[in-house]
Amino acid sequence: MKVTVVGAGAVGASCAEYIAIKNFASEVVILDIKEGYAEGKAMDLMQCASLNGFDTKITGSTNDYSKTANSDICVITSGIPRKPGMTREELIGINAGIVKSVSSSLVEHSPNTIIIVVSNPMDTMTYLVHKTTGLAKHRIIGMGGALDSARFKYRLAEALEAPISDVDGMVIGGHSDKGMVPLTSHATRNSIKVSEFLSEERLNQVAEDTKVGGATLTKLLGTSAWYAPGAAVSGLVQAIACDQKKIFPCSTLLNGEYGLSDLCIGVPVVLGRKGIEKIVDIPLSDAEKEHMKASAEGVKKTNDLLEL
Repeated sequence: MKVTVVGAGAVGASCAEYIAIKNFASEVVILDIKEGYAEGKAMDLMQCASLNGFDTKITGSTNDYSKTANSDICVITSGIPRKPGMTREELIGINAGIVKSVSSSLVEHSPNTIIIVVSNPMDTMTYLVHKTTGLAKHRIIGMGGALDSARFKYRLAEALEAPISDVDGMVIGGHSDKGMVPLTSHATRNSIKVSEFLSEERLNQVAEDTKVGGATLTKLLGTSAWYAPGAAVSGLVQAIACDQKKIFPCSTLLNGEYGLSDLCIGVPVVLGRKGIEKIVDIPLSDAEKEHMKASAEGVKKTNDLLEL
């Protein structure tokens, strides 16, 4: 199992680290345009191998896509990160050109790969990869929903004053501050609906805190988060590499599912060795349906800014 991570910044390096530590991949390649940067990150991570007990080989490359050849899974993290006050949508002009070039180069050297898109605005970048690479829809995955759901579960556990292992919840919709749809109606604590423990007002606050989870961290850190995004990516990669058939909310191209077509947006999917093996249809409340519709409209507006 060979995995390529494009972008050796904080997010990309965290992806590579978490994938290596889980020890299911034989090789992780990190690629970056900055001279020597990916090589340095790879060397630093390899010096962790004996300390953290993994055998995954990590190599770095400065913009040489031949080193990524025959990758089973490729992760695109490249692009400029968010700055305080910047929306994900404002990144589109610069990041679209980067993602288009990167995805084309990856497919040239690994025509059978599965691509996971992390670059923002993530739903639109995932759609761009669909429109420009010609890969089958099940082989192109947007990461955002997995990260948003992790943030949702963190906020739920905080509100419940419960261990996070007790809590389950999911966020669908667009990966944006306004587009996320935290499914409070489906959230549970040990199979008991969280509405049994929390008031409607507190649940609404949890949902709002989840939606601005990325912006909150950007304000505190001065740039985008990296630990949780890296962990989210490693979870998706492991589910695919190990054919786990796990359900994650991921951005995928819809053709009528959830009443939506010709856009990528977060919905529950089953991930296995082929990539997205099934889109899972779950019942939504009337309010959640309306939020999902509004989210899709927002994603389409951002897609319209692409020069396809």
